[in-house]
Amino acid sequence: MSSLSKGSTGSSEKKHNVVIVGGGAAGISVASSLRKRDRSLDIAVVEPESVHHYQPGWTMVGGGVFRPESTSKPMRTVMPKFVHWYQNTVASVDPERNQVQLKDGSNLAYDALVLAPGLELNWGAIDGLEETIGKNGVTSNYRLGCAEYTWQLVQSLKGGRALFTQPPMPIKCAGAPQKAMYLSSDHWLRSGAIGNIDVQFHNAGAVLFGVSDYVPALEEYIRRYNIGLNFQSNLVAVDGPAKKATFRVTDGEGNSWDREVEFDMLHAVPPQRAPAFIRDSVLANDAGWLNLEDDTLRHRNYPNVFGLGDASGTSNAKTAAAVRKQAPVVAENLVSTLHSKPMKAAYLGYGSCPLTVEKGRIVLAEFGYGGQLQPTFPRWINDGTRATRAAWFLKAKQLPALYWYFMLKGLEWLAKPAARG
Repeated sequence: MSSLSKGSTGSSEKKHNVVIVGGGAAGISVASSLRKRDRSLDIAVVEPESVHHYQPGWTMVGGGVFRPESTSKPMRTVMPKFVHWYQNTVASVDPERNQVQLKDGSNLAYDALVLAPGLELNWGAIDGLEETIGKNGVTSNYRLGCAEYTWQLVQSLKGGRALFTQPPMPIKCAGAPQKAMYLSSDHWLRSGAIGNIDVQFHNAGAVLFGVSDYVPALEEYIRRYNIGLNFQSNLVAVDGPAKKATFRVTDGEGNSWDREVEFDMLHAVPPQRAPAFIRDSVLANDAGWLNLEDDTLRHRNYPNVFGLGDASGTSNAKTAAAVRKQAPVVAENLVSTLHSKPMKAAYLGYGSCPLTVEKGRIVLAEFGYGGQLQPTFPRWINDGTRATRAAWFLKAKQLPALYWYFMLKGLEWLAKPAARG
């Protein structure tokens, strides 16, 4: 059984070979991958939550495909038995002293540190959003417990205007704002309501999707659902009771103005950022994200600090699929570092975004650094540049089990690290 420590007050210090900050997909996966490579390691995980969530499933909950309870498990059943689990919160990291300070005042010393805390959803950056989320027709599949409300709104809406928003990048699962829109529109199409609903997509960015190879397939569904596209249109305020959203619109010359749009349903996605203990520290790059080498995932300034997952400043898509490829790379390179050996494993920026364009079909976007396509399967099994039933089967039937019983257990199926050049 994993040992659970609440920590102690004062300046007490405990020492571990490896301290992992974060018990989400990234933290637990890398702990298991480390164990595979060196069973002698004394590993600690700092994670305050009591429930572990399979967040890729929330879009499917919002589309009426998954039940909410299928997307979470008690943390004690997911946390590896071999780690020391500190159910606490990180206050700060001192990489000069090889030390993590917890909120209760206790300290953890380490030989190597892995930072996998996830990111922060900055709900407060959109005026009025926090006050109205979960009511007044305002929802978000990014909010714990809100995906059910999304599905309720979708089922009850028979006419009016539905707005779907996407904030400035980077965000986790950049396709998720569109997935919510497509699944909702598919339901309205099947129920015969689509002709009475004005569906609009307001994207703070300038393109539908960042990798152009997948755009034609997505545009087919934009036309099918008659969705109005609004680029460089960023949600800045919401008045829930009045059912009004304010967007800051920017033209090609950089001029901007505010535009108010009435709605009957609003699926809002907030801006996102690294946790404060990273973005306000020497660990951050200029944009406030963890300053890592793109290939080794080691910190650029501190050779015994590694990172992976959503807090990372690497340019890959922030998805669970990226973590699946990152965890073995971090584990391999961290063990090499502890044994004073050269790092041999490389991460090539892989990320996967299963764009759920209708119930039963998905555009499986798989790409790495620079938008280079990195398909897992041959084209005759799944052509990622168009919507396929094979990709839906993978997303709906296979990926949850792959997550719970392979990835979190350190079973690195189709995740072998690339060799450094």
